[in-house]
Amino acid sequence: MYNNSNSGMSSNSDGAPNGSDSKKLRVEEALPSRVIHIRKLPNEASETEVIALGLPFGKVTNILTLKGKNQAFLEMGTEEAAVTMVNYYSKVTPLIRNIQVFIQYSNHKELKTDAANQRTQAVLQAVSAAQSPGSEVQEVLAAVSSPVLRIIIDNMFYPVTLDVLQQIFSKFGTVMKIITFTKNNQFQALLQFSDPVSAQQAKLALDGQNIYNSCCTLRIDFSKLVNLNVKYNNDKSRDYTRPELPAGDGQPSFDPTVAVAFSKDSSSLLGKIPGALNPLSAAAAAAAAAGRVALAGQTGSSGVLLVSNLNEEVSNTDTRVYGDVQRVKILYNKKDSALIQMSESNQAQLAMSHLNGQKMYGKIIRVTLSKHQTVALPRDGLDDQGLTKDFANSPLHRFKKPGSKNFQNIFPPSATLHLSNIPQDVTEDDLRLLFSNTGGTVKAFKFFQDRKMALIQMSTVEEAIQALIDLHNYNMGGNQHLRVSFSKSTI
Repeated sequence: MYNNSNSGMSSNSDGAPNGSDSKKLRVEEALPSRVIHIRKLPNEASETEVIALGLPFGKVTNILTLKGKNQAFLEMGTEEAAVTMVNYYSKVTPLIRNIQVFIQYSNHKELKTDAANQRTQAVLQAVSAAQSPGSEVQEVLAAVSSPVLRIIIDNMFYPVTLDVLQQIFSKFGTVMKIITFTKNNQFQALLQFSDPVSAQQAKLALDGQNIYNSCCTLRIDFSKLVNLNVKYNNDKSRDYTRPELPAGDGQPSFDPTVAVAFSKDSSSLLGKIPGALNPLSAAAAAAAAAGRVALAGQTGSSGVLLVSNLNEEVSNTDTRVYGDVQRVKILYNKKDSALIQMSESNQAQLAMSHLNGQKMYGKIIRVTLSKHQTVALPRDGLDDQGLTKDFANSPLHRFKKPGSKNFQNIFPPSATLHLSNIPQDVTEDDLRLLFSNTGGTVKAFKFFQDRKMALIQMSTVEEAIQALIDLHNYNMGGNQHLRVSFSKSTI
């Protein structure tokens, strides 16, 4: 199966089972060849993943995998491409599925694979097509060669910050730049590595993984961009190669001490793949990044929010969609402000990240973490004019049950709302009328197939917030209460 032009060494010298280290030195002394020998592959490694190791360096013209020996041979188009590949991986650890593999020159100068191997031939045909100018596969492989990844976070129960992404992805190479943004009601990021190989390894290892237990799932693709243009260093974008960049108007500047804090809390961050973060310590880390508080266990991460610039005439500010509210206190001398105690600090952080800057009852509210750790109840016999309320035993708590599906359906405020627990006899017209009565305009409506759930779209995000506040837990009759939450979908 091989055309071995080097008769001085047997083919067994670079084909030993599992890449015997006893022969490593002798093999590494082989002369440069366009055939690369790869050892200690994971059992589940595919031909595509093996090819991905060689793609950034040039054309891949052939591949032979030895599944039983956890080895593969990769034939590059030119010897120069093979030399570049071997030189690169002598400095950077090659990984497949986050497992180190070993790369060296083969004694074989050419690979001749069995034409009957249809699987291998199919992979090779894809590679050949990709090397034809103007082909669709060429565009795909051009993207694969990009050092820039596009990252989408699904089920974002805990806030994910730029610093958290840098900590996770830097395990696979040098992270140069990050830009974060929200699109289609989902948190997304563009992340640039110093080289395409690091981007490939990070995608293979992290795509589909959870940052925190059972939530914040990473969806990773290659970007068509090959370079990111970062103008500001702040909480939304970062160029690690240019620390002198300004923060931009109204944005907090980059604080290097946050990165130091993260490195000291390595036990709570993604230590290995596959795996996940401990949710509470991870939330504390995320809160530290966004709130600029010190990391010391969970010290300094408050579960109490200070909400200001409220409409004084309407004090029913509802944050229950992002956690379980325990107590609320409207400030006596400043009735446009309130303290809201959530059941956990991560819920407070989540509510702050999603609600700060939103328009509610005609005013843009400000949400920050309070220095208080709890909201005190009024002393017995003291009349505080109803400014303090205790919701600890409220039946409306969504997140009391561990593992609840509610943890997986938390999204930023959007004009589209998700409705559930709809009685069978309630019609579309009934729901349109109900939501119109909150003062907004219903733009679209769609029942799910079982008609127990639906999507309803208001004309603005502010109208949707108002409708959620007014109608979540609304009694639809027969003690059946409507459930309302923000949706990531549109109609």
